[in-house]
Amino acid sequence: MTFKELNISEPVLKALNDKGYSTPTPIQQQAIPVASKGQDILGIAQTGTGKTAAFAIPIIEQLKRQPQSKGNRKIKALILTPTRELAIQIEESFADYGKYTPLRHAVIFGGVNQAKQVQQIRQGIDILIATPGRLLDLIGQGIIRLDGICHFVLDEADRMLDMGFIHDIRRILPMLPEKKQTMLFSATMPAEITTISKKLLHTPVRIEITPVASVVDTIEQNVCYVEKPEKMNTLVRILNEEERERVLIFSRTKHGADKIARILNKNHILCAAIHGNKSQNARQKALSDFKSGKTMVIVATDIAARGIDIQDLGVVINYDLPDVAETYVHRIGRTGRAGNSGVAFSFCSQEEHPMLRSIQKLTGKKLRPMAVPA
Repeated sequence: MTFKELNISEPVLKALNDKGYSTPTPIQQQAIPVASKGQDILGIAQTGTGKTAAFAIPIIEQLKRQPQSKGNRKIKALILTPTRELAIQIEESFADYGKYTPLRHAVIFGGVNQAKQVQQIRQGIDILIATPGRLLDLIGQGIIRLDGICHFVLDEADRMLDMGFIHDIRRILPMLPEKKQTMLFSATMPAEITTISKKLLHTPVRIEITPVASVVDTIEQNVCYVEKPEKMNTLVRILNEEERERVLIFSRTKHGADKIARILNKNHILCAAIHGNKSQNARQKALSDFKSGKTMVIVATDIAARGIDIQDLGVVINYDLPDVAETYVHRIGRTGRAGNSGVAFSFCSQEEHPMLRSIQKLTGKKLRPMAVPA
């Protein structure tokens, strides 16, 4: 199937061709025809399955058919997302897919001065991508109104819950018009998200893509049995062997991420750490350098890594095993995207053996034991 077969209009097709996209992913094949008709969607899909295009393209298609206001534009589409990095990434997608349309969009998030964001909103926009805190802040200041919203997307709903945004979401929902199209996307469906989805969605079409365990089928998974004091030496050796690949390293803590980055740089392996304590500018520079290939290694905590979406990411290294087995799947699923192969290395100390057992039970796969590089 091609994007043309999904009855996408010429301006959007041209923009997709510019990016070299011709074949829609499974979620795009299922969601775009449904969403383009204005139906509500409950999408259960991992990051990296192409879900941004699955909601962005139908929103662009519907909005561009509406008459464009000559005066003050009302915000017609709101995409709510948990992290700054993800918000920026979604806005870039709207810019890519909508570049041959007259639609205007903006992204707002906390941690930076609001002046530029406010200026964009006051100039008039059709599509707003926002994190919950900054959105509520600007609503409180009277800068944003949600009474013109006809398309609402709640993205990464389970991560919103993890990050403690559920209270903010409950405050935002009553401000939205009763009549609107709503699309909710989540990698998992904890009880609280199920409850919200029932209140929020009207006769939704449920689209479930790739069960949790099968995301990892195309990824070569290795485990290094190594105690904490030897993890750093093992990491340096692996990175020296994988020097031509982009590598994403996961640390369980912010302090750990900083420490790993500091020691790697001392070992002449250029890298940066990203986590919630870094300034927005520092995080953006680290991501830009990584995407451009200026640095080939980045160290991240789980929440910060949600903003990393790179097609040719070759290697993921779990410096620390995660406490929750599903998190392992999210982590290594950042490699092996779009049909590419990927490699994952997981370091496992004696105290992490129970975590490893949980991971192998969830995925139904035994990680391949690997000798520690000499």
